[in-house]
Amino acid sequence: MKVTRGDLVKLALDGRFEVIVHGCNCQCAMGAGIAKTIKQVFPEAYKADLATAKGSRAKLGTLSTANVERNGRKLTIVNGYTQFHWRGSGVQVDYDAVRSVMRRVKESYSERAIGYAKIGAGLAKGDWSIISAIIDEELAGEDHTLVEYEP
Repeated sequence: MKVTRGDLVKLALDGRFEVIVHGCNCQCAMGAGIAKTIKQVFPEAYKADLATAKGSRAKLGTLSTANVERNGRKLTIVNGYTQFHWRGSGVQVDYDAVRSVMRRVKESYSERAIGYAKIGAGLAKGDWSIISAIIDEELAGEDHTLVEYEP
């Protein structure tokens, strides 16, 4: 895993990535964290989220996607369903779902520049050391970069 500092969305708009992945809950909210920013900047990604079954546990580990074009650049936004809900205390991320999401990302977007934030380790309260190991295993051999947020 490569690591850089900056704003994932801005870097994607600047052409640094062809695919960006973020973690979503299964409630079709996209109301906080990077999901909220993605919803605002890429409403197509929110529309893809709304096309899924709200509140379905079957979404865990799956993806919805939006292909967008901005400033002549094509970009795929991946909504990865890595947590069921955002409410409650304790860890909200589902590590098996993270694994499944990343496996699907590799299957669908191999050989493309992939960027992501600390999926599941922020508002979902997951352990980044576990999540990063999963991502490294599932995206082995791919061009993938963690973007640590820095405005």
